[in-house]
Amino acid sequence: MKKGIHPENYRPVVFKDMSNDDMFITRSTASTKDTIVLDGVEYPLIKVEISNTSHPFFTGKAKLVDTAGRVDKFLSRYGNRKK
Repeated sequence: MKKGIHPENYRPVVFKDMSNDDMFITRSTASTKDTIVLDGVEYPLIKVEISNTSHPFFTGKAKLVDTAGRVDKFLSRYGNRKK
């Protein structure tokens, strides 16, 4: 492995999934101003929108998110084309 290409400032960080409030601790170099106290220790906090505990691929719960009627537009254009 090459020397000097990896960051040296790894530290324990809490990642919090904002959709289901699940938290996990891992090492990261990401910077943040937020902190959280977990198990009596203060950690930097990084908020994420989706993680493995809320992602449909990992949970098996696929949900359809329709933004501005795109699904309806697609269905009206292409419909149910079974041959």
